[in-house]
Amino acid sequence: MGKLDPITWFWKADVMGFWALKTVEIFLRKSLVISLFASLTACQSEDKVSSIPYYNSPDFSPQFLDKVEAKGRIKHHIDHFYLKDHHGKTFSQDHVKGKIHLAQFIFTRCGNICPEMISQMKIVAKKFSSNPQVEMLSYSVTPWIDDVPTLKKFAEEKKIDAPNWHLLTGSKSVIYNLARKSYFAEEELGYTKDSTEFLHTEHMILVDREGRIRGIYNGTLPLEAEQCVKDMEKLLSEN
Repeated sequence: MGKLDPITWFWKADVMGFWALKTVEIFLRKSLVISLFASLTACQSEDKVSSIPYYNSPDFSPQFLDKVEAKGRIKHHIDHFYLKDHHGKTFSQDHVKGKIHLAQFIFTRCGNICPEMISQMKIVAKKFSSNPQVEMLSYSVTPWIDDVPTLKKFAEEKKIDAPNWHLLTGSKSVIYNLARKSYFAEEELGYTKDSTEFLHTEHMILVDREGRIRGIYNGTLPLEAEQCVKDMEKLLSEN
């Protein structure tokens, strides 16, 4: 067996125990969200309050609000950015404006978690690849390695051909800041970190047409991807 490079080794180290704990954590969080929504809708009309929560902070405390309340109370939005996709085209916040999008953070040399994350994103792509109101974004967390040609080759090898699925590369600081400060990709654990610390997350983050976070999912699990698809369908129907 060949010697592992440091990045791949980092991802493999103690991976089974780590991801088992993360899976339990997300399951418990979603159970709490369902319970909170059930309690809320017992007192309020469901046609006013969205069944898809809003998230305003990296602790991912769910807020079930109607559209008017959300405009006043949800201040957090995904920040502006300019990157390159795997076709070499400039990709920015303008490309997702007015659409819902799903984001994940991967790297092409990852041999453990990322292939599973790509497989689950394909579940989403199968459903929404022809929907002009949906974008799927895979940000590289090793952009110094994953340049445009590398991402293009990776897309070809993995048969990533949905027109609205973009593999993105560019400035490391921009991607890491987006992941941690905008998407809360590592939750509170990563919010205070900077780009000198390697970005490590299995999460997929769902964002609505206004750039507000509406969901977090374990991107390695088929059931989570299927739930994500259901939530995306609800978001599309609400607007």
